[in-house]
Amino acid sequence: MSLRRALLAVPALALAASACAPVDDEPTATVTDPASEPSEGLPSEEFVDPCSPEGAPLVTSGTLTIGTDSPAYEPWFVDDDPTNGEGFESAVAYAVAEQLGFSADQVTWVTVPFNTSYKPGEKAFDFDINQISITPARAEVVDFSEGYYSAAQAVVALEGTAGAEATSLADLQGLRLGAQTGTTSLTAIRDVIQPEADPLVFEDTNIAKQALKNDQVDAILADLPTAFYISAVEIGGSTIVGQFQVEGDAAEEFGMLFEKGSALVPCVDDAITALEADGTLADIEQQWLSDVVDVPTLR
Repeated sequence: MSLRRALLAVPALALAASACAPVDDEPTATVTDPASEPSEGLPSEEFVDPCSPEGAPLVTSGTLTIGTDSPAYEPWFVDDDPTNGEGFESAVAYAVAEQLGFSADQVTWVTVPFNTSYKPGEKAFDFDINQISITPARAEVVDFSEGYYSAAQAVVALEGTAGAEATSLADLQGLRLGAQTGTTSLTAIRDVIQPEADPLVFEDTNIAKQALKNDQVDAILADLPTAFYISAVEIGGSTIVGQFQVEGDAAEEFGMLFEKGSALVPCVDDAITALEADGTLADIEQQWLSDVVDVPTLR
């Protein structure tokens, strides 16, 4: 073979060899299980309990803000000082706070007038505790916790007056009756007793007590523990005529009040359930409200 013919044969052999080599039609993709690979750009976060001081939806971060009225009456509070942990509602509030993980110095109190607490709108507190009865009308614009106390209604009158002589609900119908505005005591007068004359309505319990002393009313109504304190401590010569339970919308069950839609409600519900289960709530009631049981029942 001539040199020229040999050189011409080399490219042809190379072409034939390349034609026989395997060729990938598409590049092969590597499939990896995402669960087996660390996430890039997504740092892992430790779980934070949404009911804890670190995770709860609070008005002020890290602080449980509780509202109540001023003055704060006994036996619910002692010495008009919600911060001392004394009195039924102060003790309950601090027990709930502790159950949620708050120390006493992580609790702060704000003054909230009773009549504004259950109005719609944004709240300056995480919850309010102030003998606020759970009612359907209020629950339309605010949220409530589970009830932490059920109270009967009671009638207070001055000894030796027509009010003190009543022995039944019917006996009260012809009397001048009064109660604080916005309370279930006022509802009980209108819906249960149904007096012949419209009840007198007072801005707060202090004014109602003064009206009783001034003979502007024959009797005033309040929840039983409050009535007991009025009679035993605040108004000399007064007596608790009797008590009665109210059914339906006027039933007296106290709940902690929240801004509508508050995510803190289930946390407080769980705390109340735990305090009921371990006997703490009963112990607090026994300590602060044990004297209210021996009162005649009006029927």
